[in-house]
Amino acid sequence: MIAVTIILAAIVLMQLIQVPSLYRNPEVPTVFEITLLRHTNPYGVLNYDSYMVVKNVGDRAYDNRKLYAKTYRNGELLPCFIPTLNGNDYIPTHHFGIQNMGGFGTHDFSWYPTATIFVDYSQGTFHPGDIVQFEVYDRDTNQIISRDTWPHTTDSTKKWLDLLFSHQAA
Repeated sequence: MIAVTIILAAIVLMQLIQVPSLYRNPEVPTVFEITLLRHTNPYGVLNYDSYMVVKNVGDRAYDNRKLYAKTYRNGELLPCFIPTLNGNDYIPTHHFGIQNMGGFGTHDFSWYPTATIFVDYSQGTFHPGDIVQFEVYDRDTNQIISRDTWPHTTDSTKKWLDLLFSHQAA
């Protein structure tokens, strides 16, 4: 009787381990990686500045006019929609939670490998301890091309966090 119970428990455990993989979309690569999320002013004083730097860690340039981004905080989609990653086309407005955007990745029409952009969210958007996810989409296909989660962790923990906070897995 005990052996049957242990076998049934093992089968249930194996099924539970496999369930998340059944609902998970193919893994989204991290082409655009969050390299900094700052909560302090330039003097180091905590003011919930919410300043993010994102780097193209891929091996090709992307037309930044054809990219848009969504931001999540602790799994919740923020109203900080970024309709373009091109600095000339982007119009900052405090109503949507973005104060400013810029950097070499927003210049011209291409976001080249190793180039960075900064996104200065409205003060107080993020707090220390928040899990922030930045997703970049291709405007022509509406397909996600990059996802990164901050703070960075080990690869296995990052995969679980991506699964846990992925709006597509919900």
